[in-house]
Amino acid sequence: LAANMWVNEAEKNGLPGVDDDHNGYVDDIYGYDFCNNDGDPKDDFFHGTHCAGIIGAVTNNNTGVAGVCWNVKLMAVKFLDSGGSGYTSNAIKCVQYAVKMGARVLSNSWGGGGYDTALKDAIDAAGAQGVLFVAAAGNSASNNDASPAYPASYDCNNIISVLSPDKLDAKSSFSCYGQTTVDIGAPGSNIFNTFP
Repeated sequence: LAANMWVNEAEKNGLPGVDDDHNGYVDDIYGYDFCNNDGDPKDDFFHGTHCAGIIGAVTNNNTGVAGVCWNVKLMAVKFLDSGGSGYTSNAIKCVQYAVKMGARVLSNSWGGGGYDTALKDAIDAAGAQGVLFVAAAGNSASNNDASPAYPASYDCNNIISVLSPDKLDAKSSFSCYGQTTVDIGAPGSNIFNTFP
């Protein structure tokens, strides 16, 4: 993943402990950790690294796997702790930070909690900047048309809600679904990929 990481050059070439680019965050070289409020968004839950590899693991290097997009920059933003829990307020900060720093597509393989107007507003604001918000449909095997799963079920024009099919192209047993609330499927069962 290293060669495809997004880099904040002003912070990389700046002074340690200083907000060199004046964006409000110190030493955010590869992104930011809103869970621990620091510039080290290291993945200690492991799911983000796995998803990042699917998106953009370096290709043609005879190492590990190849991501589906070989010309990508991966920005690390974190709001979940090592147990996979976090606050919606920090998820909002992640969305706002990524948009501010130039991200064009936000990959969100997380979910939980009820409807939150502030989060929907942040996603809508990202959409107004031309940013896609790709969201996992969910892992509770339920119908999102009848029982919404957020953030995938927000009625935002820029959300692409993704269910998980298996290797036989059938819906993974755990995946949420919905005829009107889920847009597309992408393989999500038994994926061999990057891991810290």
